[in-house]
Amino acid sequence: MGGNRQVANRPLLDPAFLAKLEKLTLEWRDRFTGPGGGSKTSHHRGAGQEFFEHRHFRSGDDFRTVDWRAYMRFETLFLKTFQLEPRVPMRLLLDVSASMNTDGADEPAKFDYARVLAAALTYIALIQLDSILLQPFSDRLHRPEIASGGRQHFASAERYLRELRASGRTDFLPVAREFLQRYPRRGLVIIISDFFEDSGRLSPLQEIAMSGHELMLVQLWSEEDRQPPGEGDLELTDAESGMTLMLALDEAARQAYTNAFDRHASQVRELAARHEGRYTAVSTGMPVEEVIFGPLALGRKP
Repeated sequence: MGGNRQVANRPLLDPAFLAKLEKLTLEWRDRFTGPGGGSKTSHHRGAGQEFFEHRHFRSGDDFRTVDWRAYMRFETLFLKTFQLEPRVPMRLLLDVSASMNTDGADEPAKFDYARVLAAALTYIALIQLDSILLQPFSDRLHRPEIASGGRQHFASAERYLRELRASGRTDFLPVAREFLQRYPRRGLVIIISDFFEDSGRLSPLQEIAMSGHELMLVQLWSEEDRQPPGEGDLELTDAESGMTLMLALDEAARQAYTNAFDRHASQVRELAARHEGRYTAVSTGMPVEEVIFGPLALGRKP
């Protein structure tokens, strides 16, 4: 199934899956505590707040926040302020290059799979009343979408994901540089991609981590990405460059191909490990629900 074969009226997530995501939310919050940086104070008591300090009452302050016990003792109006748990900006970078359109036998296209995965992560964020930036990319950053304001705004984000198309080539160098210019505030950066890049340059992603962002790399692959099917002469066409390669496929050639893929996956995993990030390898043959409640929910670092 091609990634651009859009079923306009079919939602990315069914109601039963959404209900299960609701139950995952409390555990999910504990898994992603990335670099918040700084703290805020509030006069209003709420979840995730601790007492910070008293301050003198000023004109315009809310009388509901007055510490009346302190007033009875000192005959002076004091307000209690509370320290808020910092919100960590979350940005989800979604690969929309042509290589994501490829699929395997009896497997969805990586692009379709990636959008379902992105939709699930977006719904989790909205349940928590967090904001999440959806940022498509190929050899540049495309028009983003911000999802915020609770689960009632999920429909808009889901429609945005369904309307995306995959084309062009991947180039992490301009993507990383543009990302850092546009989003300098440190946060959690989730990248969903097959990490296939013409020049094989993954190093620009290090610039994002070295700037203080926490990386979570989710590498999608189909079975045919790792193990080409068939026997005899095989013509492979690069989805992004259009270049073709002829292979005489026997058992030795198949093993060499698989070994090359595994080395590439190791490079992606090691990139995350060097910068204390997270890495998850996901086969499109695995149900998305299993991924969300398994490798991603565990939130393990490599």
